[in-house]
Amino acid sequence: MVQKLEFESAWDRTVAEQDREKIKQAFSQAKKQLSDDESIQFTPLKSALNHKGELLVTTLVHNTTGEGFSFLQHEISFQQNGHTIATHVFSTPSLWIEKKTSMPWTFIFPEHQIDRHKIPENGILILVK
Repeated sequence: MVQKLEFESAWDRTVAEQDREKIKQAFSQAKKQLSDDESIQFTPLKSALNHKGELLVTTLVHNTTGEGFSFLQHEISFQQNGHTIATHVFSTPSLWIEKKTSMPWTFIFPEHQIDRHKIPENGILILVK
């Protein structure tokens, strides 16, 4: 089964066409680089601090497994060069990713979960096991 790109319904309704095209291009590139092991993988798209001091990390989430995946009580960390910048336990019932599917999503790390406020552009998300 080939990896496919889907948009969660709210994203599908609201994403700007220019952003949709950027996501499609990122997905096309990422497909070539996904590891063969069945896992949840991330391709970071952008990160920023919002007006509340929260860290927003927009990413493509790749479910390369043979089963659907839900982000209920999963710890995710945002790292750069092995250093953890933010960690948070996400319980996002609306984020259900079908098997062999990739989906854009923005993870929001609360301000108190962020270890530093200079946010790197080249950070990565890690699903903590």
